[in-house]
Amino acid sequence: MDTPLSRRTALQAVGATALAAGLSGGLTATAAHADDDLSAPKLVTYPRPAAVPTNTSFRVRVRTAPDGAWQTLDVYRPQLEEINPTTGSGKVYNSSMVYFDFQGSVEIEVTYLKGGTTTARVRPDSYGITPELGGDTLVFTLDEPKDLVVQINDEIFDCLHVITNHVDHHACAADDPDVIYFGPGLHTVTGGTLTVPSGKTVHLAGGAVLKATVLFKDVEKAALKGHGMIWASPGQGVLCEGSTNIRVEDVIIMNPGNYITTLGEARNVRMKKVRGFSSKGNGDGIDIFSSGDVVLDGCFLRNSDDCVAIYAHRWDYYGDTRDITVQNCTLWADVAHPVNIGTHGNTDAPEVIENLLIKNIDILDHREPQMNYQGCIALNPGDSNLIRNVRIEDVRIEDFRWGQVLYMKVMYNTKYNTSVGRGIENVYIKNLTYTGTHANPSLFLGYDADHAIKNVTFENLVINGVVIADSMRKPTWYYTTDAIQWFSNEHVTNLRFLTTAEAEAAAQ
Repeated sequence: MDTPLSRRTALQAVGATALAAGLSGGLTATAAHADDDLSAPKLVTYPRPAAVPTNTSFRVRVRTAPDGAWQTLDVYRPQLEEINPTTGSGKVYNSSMVYFDFQGSVEIEVTYLKGGTTTARVRPDSYGITPELGGDTLVFTLDEPKDLVVQINDEIFDCLHVITNHVDHHACAADDPDVIYFGPGLHTVTGGTLTVPSGKTVHLAGGAVLKATVLFKDVEKAALKGHGMIWASPGQGVLCEGSTNIRVEDVIIMNPGNYITTLGEARNVRMKKVRGFSSKGNGDGIDIFSSGDVVLDGCFLRNSDDCVAIYAHRWDYYGDTRDITVQNCTLWADVAHPVNIGTHGNTDAPEVIENLLIKNIDILDHREPQMNYQGCIALNPGDSNLIRNVRIEDVRIEDFRWGQVLYMKVMYNTKYNTSVGRGIENVYIKNLTYTGTHANPSLFLGYDADHAIKNVTFENLVINGVVIADSMRKPTWYYTTDAIQWFSNEHVTNLRFLTTAEAEAAAQ
């Protein structure tokens, strides 16, 4: 396969010219220099390539606060999916997205061009952003970059996704021999796959749109960075197999033909502020197979299947999965789970999924008609997998459309598994909150006495403002789970619900 290395000179020229022309507000390409004033307010916007689809539901403007010149943002068209529970077919909807970079504070103005606005909401709710609404226009301020969803009249799909970055003062140089550089504009590569060699960094400059899969195959010390986008790749957005010391930072991956990203037999991978949108069937976000030492940090994922999936063996990937961190992320699953752990493994040579940390997560939505695939966070070992040593902390779950808050099941799902999972052991869940009315009962289901769920502790579980604890006032013959209409079967042992004070006392 030809790579764009042979076309680097042309790409650099195109990129430099477009970047200088495309940056707005008087900011030029020199804004990326390290000697810039890091405290002065700055705003950088990028033009959308004409061949990349737009959407027309919103007009969006932004300015440096409090009185900079307004700049109109180009709107992109992510596509999203909803499953019909009667037919199983998926309907694809057009949505809207804008992105820009800034430092200081910015004011964002959003106008809903379809009209009839009665309510406006900026999510995640934990950010505490209350917009000023006047007619069909709302305004709000950001003091630091965040990724947001603006909903008008509680519309699920006809909404606006706002992606923001810090101004990049240390962007890769176009003439660096270790950089595969894509400047603003639409780019393709021969065969639809860009294979990245060891030691190389692919840089997608702001305004760049790459229509390809970025492949890290049996390489080390390689990266994908920049404020650009992978759009409509024929397969994965990013595929990382058998590789070590890989970095993926800041990029947007929209409407791929398959998953946003797959990691298989990968080690020492850091994915920071990766944003992904999908609408294809089984359009997962980031899937991790038989890998170790992986950190997903600050990602925004809205997907037509699991947003984050953590597995052992599947396909040509073999081995345990361990030392995985998912932190500071915002997840929206239009189908299936925001977080799913454990389904796939190796019956012939059983594997372990262990040492998982899920921390500081906002879950905005979950919609799954099938009971076997529900759970905002699901631990479902099959294929002789053992899941152990999981810590879930500071997770905020907003009201979702259809599903469960949590689902733990040692399973033998004959659609995917050739054996029952070995079990779930040592799960600690701290400061998990759910506020809403749509959740089905959460289920905790061991398979039998030899394939059980052991040692699950909740600390400061808050459901609709009520702390759920074994010590709460209730009839003595009630289970704690009766207070929230959850269920655990006889193959779950040492399931505890503690207040923070009780947990601290027990630790002394």
